[in-house]
Amino acid sequence: MGLRQWRLSFSRAEIVLINSWMPVQQIVYHLLRYFIKTERLTDCADNSGASKLSNYQIKTLMLWACELKPTSWWTEDLNLVRTSVELMHNLSVWLIDTRCPHYFINNCNLLDNPLNVKNVANKIMSVDEEYLSTWFINNYIGQCAQLCPDRILRLFDDISSSVKLQNVVSEIVRWRLSTSLHDLWESFCDSVCMITTAVSRHSPTGRSCVYWMNGLKKIDKLLSLYFSSVVLLHVACKVSRNGFSDDDVDILSTILGRRPTFSQSCCDLSLRITKLNTSELVVLLQKSAVERLTIYRQLLARDFGSLAAVVTTDFEALYAYKRGDYQRCLQLSIQNVHTLWYNVRMLDVLIFPGLIQLLDDDIVSLTALTVIINPKCRCDSRVTSIGQLTLSLYLVTQCQLKLHYSETSLAQTLHCIKVVQRRHTSERTLDHLTLKLIERKIYLATWR
Repeated sequence: MGLRQWRLSFSRAEIVLINSWMPVQQIVYHLLRYFIKTERLTDCADNSGASKLSNYQIKTLMLWACELKPTSWWTEDLNLVRTSVELMHNLSVWLIDTRCPHYFINNCNLLDNPLNVKNVANKIMSVDEEYLSTWFINNYIGQCAQLCPDRILRLFDDISSSVKLQNVVSEIVRWRLSTSLHDLWESFCDSVCMITTAVSRHSPTGRSCVYWMNGLKKIDKLLSLYFSSVVLLHVACKVSRNGFSDDDVDILSTILGRRPTFSQSCCDLSLRITKLNTSELVVLLQKSAVERLTIYRQLLARDFGSLAAVVTTDFEALYAYKRGDYQRCLQLSIQNVHTLWYNVRMLDVLIFPGLIQLLDDDIVSLTALTVIINPKCRCDSRVTSIGQLTLSLYLVTQCQLKLHYSETSLAQTLHCIKVVQRRHTSERTLDHLTLKLIERKIYLATWR
């Protein structure tokens, strides 16, 4: 065949088609793949594939079925087991006839090689509704029940009737629906940590930003928004140290060039950056990043507000403090403390190099001390984080001290600090250090 061989790939077209399937079609496809894989009827790494099916042949079976079968066949008298059995019998006929027509290429047979698939065909043809029903109960529903709490797992001990089985399945589905948002939340938080670490450790370029932005948009637009915010802070920090470069122009053009939904200053930034001096550019980048982070928090509260307390103005309060607008910072921070006070699950603020420019020297020093005390911080960005409640209390204390609030107000803040100290576990190093610091500051202010 020469030095090179080529194969046509239709993966993108297949994704479009599969995403257009009805839920019942997607479920049947999943059940077929799970059954055939569990029964080791598909090829695997330790087998040459001479007597096995491939996942692509299963996909081809479903593509043809979804095109040739009328909608009524899928929806009327819906029975997933019966539908799966009929499709498996169709597949068995294909195997016996050594015929698996390619979905996209005419006159292309995916079984044109002399494969020994007779045993596989016979086994699939022998599957009936009773056998497949029992198999799914033991190997699929039973496996799902193993992941559930004990109260649901115990129900699976008695499925002697269809009513009892239906009750078990209903409980599994109800439990999964209640935990799916939590699983999504955990995955989202892990993704945010990965983005923060990647930008901090690997300085982005214009090309890498295009790659990240496009990829993250396909996963979740929130992640793309967070990425752009972190990059803006990264560039601002870089510009303040080393000045402005052509690479920075490429990055900012990628991040800001096509974002008409934000403030006018953000939209025009890619046109104005070459006309600004370093200090003006840094201020504008910081402001743009805070705007995006605030919108990011608002969308996060919309999607996960039922699961965790999410205040949306923590970055805005932080930026107000940096600008010296202590009254505005105090107002926002007090509101955030009231919002978070009675909640158990709340967000953390990751302390990464780009964010340090918005923090004061005390928090920066405590972060460095945390890294010294807890070496895990060097490889896990989640450890170097501070809770939204702790950060809000810190800002409240700092603003009250700078605005010369009364001892009564400081005493109320001190009471809140002591309560929050008891809530945090010993692993929350930065939280404990921060609370100890502002506690000491209040004592020093009231003793004078």
